[in-house]
Amino acid sequence: MAFLLALDQGTTSSRAIVFSDTGTPVASAQREFEQIYPRPGWVEHDPCRIWETQIDVAAQALKEAGLAGSGVAALGITNQRETTVLWDRVTGRSVGNAIVWQDRRTTEACERLKAQGHGPLIRKKTGLVVDAYFSGTKAAWILDHVPGVRRMAEDGRLAFGTIDSWLIWNLTGGKCHVTDPSNASRTMLYNIHTGDWDDELLRLLGIPRAVLPEVRASSEVYGLTDVPGLPAGIPIGGAAGDQQAALFGQLCTEPGMVKNTYGTGCFMLMNTGTSPVVSANNLLTTVAWRIGGRTHYALEGSVFIAGAVVQWLRDGLGIIAASADVEGLAGQVADTGGVYLVPAFAGLGAPQWDPYARGTIVGITRGTKAAHIARAALESIAYQSMDLLDCMRSDSGIAIGEMRVDGGATVNDTLMQFQADVLGIPVLRPTVRETTALGAAYLAGLAVGLWKGVAEIGEGIPVERRFMPAMDRGCVDRLIRGWKRALERSRAWAED
Repeated sequence: MAFLLALDQGTTSSRAIVFSDTGTPVASAQREFEQIYPRPGWVEHDPCRIWETQIDVAAQALKEAGLAGSGVAALGITNQRETTVLWDRVTGRSVGNAIVWQDRRTTEACERLKAQGHGPLIRKKTGLVVDAYFSGTKAAWILDHVPGVRRMAEDGRLAFGTIDSWLIWNLTGGKCHVTDPSNASRTMLYNIHTGDWDDELLRLLGIPRAVLPEVRASSEVYGLTDVPGLPAGIPIGGAAGDQQAALFGQLCTEPGMVKNTYGTGCFMLMNTGTSPVVSANNLLTTVAWRIGGRTHYALEGSVFIAGAVVQWLRDGLGIIAASADVEGLAGQVADTGGVYLVPAFAGLGAPQWDPYARGTIVGITRGTKAAHIARAALESIAYQSMDLLDCMRSDSGIAIGEMRVDGGATVNDTLMQFQADVLGIPVLRPTVRETTALGAAYLAGLAVGLWKGVAEIGEGIPVERRFMPAMDRGCVDRLIRGWKRALERSRAWAED
């Protein structure tokens, strides 16, 4: 039996999981790190703390698994996407804190780009909308605001990277400055059609090409571990952004296969095959992965408020004591009694992209109870995911036969059953919930030949439960019409 080490570097914690070559978790470790908020709307991480926590949990997981370096076939990395680090190639130290994907400090710069008419060009080349979410304007901000940094870039001393690049640099003792296409495609600097950094976009944002990492495949050996705290010589064989890694971990390797991750928000990705699909419904077009010279693409849609609506029931309304209580409360009623909750607390994401929408509850009567509100909150997660899937069907023209799910909210049977009902397709909940880390492990295992190809890994990971559509379709259609009416009432509320 071979073992694979997956590093899962997330927004609030660093994790490491050892998997067997059958995809079974053997040992794991996790450590949180500090979130830094210098100003309203700014979010930063200390890159040194990211590295320290990641190397610590990797060593701990290997120790718990009883593995020496020779027992680890390969190491794979998955990471929070878009978070941006710049560091000195000579000293290996970052020039400041990392700017996190959540950070909004470059919103005005993005608005200027759109006002200057660059939005369509950026969308055509990158598949992305112009937004502070992505890495390009974050890197430009560091170059323009940290004293001496642009001069370092001109002198060839500066390195740019997303978190995968930062980890690989440190794991290899500064020998490898690389990234993969899934992470590169989230920077607003990478041309998803040519498969390379785009000189026109680099000039537009003022980013010197010399600071950028080499873009390598998502599954290949980049280098070997050479760092205190880990056994030397472990092949670093895979890297992918967290949502793409989850898509691969769910083995959604064929066009039309979809996964949805239910966390604070929802991230839905659909494999569209080897050709990028341009969305007519405001979804993002992104690289899923590149393996063996073939690039797979995906459509991506994001729901801003998913599990966060349950946290609001707990912390805002106080109608539940713990998030896990929501299913029991919702189960006290057979339906919502005509109540709809639109959780547009921070506006609406795809496909509406309405920053002026606000949270709305409609259909309340004297008979409405806390249980109806709780059930409406759960159903809002399913409705928003349904809207994304409908857009993916429309954009791709591909029939979708099922949806694979992961993330914390998937433990909620009520939500998963309602999701299957409104989608009209089966919803598959896996036995192994750590699909993001598993995807990184699979990519690394492929790179060192544990499997000859993707097909040899299997057609899917073991399914713990398959939720089948059970509700009468006429009833479903009535519920969906009600949701769409409620959605319209939330739109543009804060516009004035």
